[in-house]
Amino acid sequence: MATTPVSIAEWLGYATAPLWLQIVLAAVVSGVVVTVMLTTSALAGPWAKRKITAMFTDRIAINRNGPAGIFTIAADAVRLMSKELIIPDGADRPAFDIAPAVLPLSALLGFAVIPMGSGLQLADPEIGLVYVFAVSSIASVGMVVGGYASGNKYSLLGSMRSVAESIAYEIPLVITAASVVLLAGTLRLSDIVAAQQGTLVSLGPIAIPAWYGFLNPFALALFLVASLAEVGRNPFDIGEAPTEIVGGYITEYSSIYFVLFFLGEFLHIFLSAAVLTTLFLGGPAGPGPAWLGIVWFGVKIWAVFLFTQWCRAAVPRVRIDQMLEIGWKGLLVLSFANLVLTAIIVGVIA
Repeated sequence: MATTPVSIAEWLGYATAPLWLQIVLAAVVSGVVVTVMLTTSALAGPWAKRKITAMFTDRIAINRNGPAGIFTIAADAVRLMSKELIIPDGADRPAFDIAPAVLPLSALLGFAVIPMGSGLQLADPEIGLVYVFAVSSIASVGMVVGGYASGNKYSLLGSMRSVAESIAYEIPLVITAASVVLLAGTLRLSDIVAAQQGTLVSLGPIAIPAWYGFLNPFALALFLVASLAEVGRNPFDIGEAPTEIVGGYITEYSSIYFVLFFLGEFLHIFLSAAVLTTLFLGGPAGPGPAWLGIVWFGVKIWAVFLFTQWCRAAVPRVRIDQMLEIGWKGLLVLSFANLVLTAIIVGVIA
């Protein structure tokens, strides 16, 4: 397994640099992370989502603009941003203007503490896991504000659905993550990744890594299902539900505002994948030298994204009452059971 590399801060001599250089270095590295995640989301949204869905549904996907239709990304960006920005007469401004920026901003803030491998981690606070859940929850505020400020009953209904969904599934999500904290004994994300180094069991030439996903696959499954609901992927895309409430909280948004909501949705999918990778899949750990860590990290989060698109193509949407039942009566009970069982096992071993 790859060893933990020297951090970017140590490599750049951040601690010993003068204040002005620290500010410049922090801005440059932050810009690199933001650019990478925005590019990843741009690739996933207009292009990869369509190609993957077409594969699952036996259809021909976009193939006209560039090789394999890759230039559709640029075409869609120009098309959407050049459209007229329509503001409803009953909109509550500036709330209507602020809401679209909240979703992508909350996701980008979450990536600040994710150990991405090859020493790339902007910050490593002791409460890193708590920080990720705190900033990602701000997205719910954007949905509520957007739905309310639109002055549209379908938008308001969609925002209320999103809040109900967030509350119902964020609790199991956090409780399941708490079981990982019991195993690792820390909230610091880099330490959680370090705790998964090594080998769980060797089967001849095959070595199964000591990732918490192998150690407790039940917790991995719980976290994955709750994450699907948190990011609004099928079968839990109740907040938008085009066949029921037009477009939910984004019904009245167009042009660049719609792009920001769309971008925020995919950034949160990748943030959720990054958190799942960190907690259960060893983070950037993988075969080969340490500098390959960021490559393995990318492979893992794209694998999780592929799973979300599989669900989008194959799993039908549940009703709002079924969604709440699954969250409150199913995942909540199972996540508490997993937490108690993990605590007993850790207590006995300790």
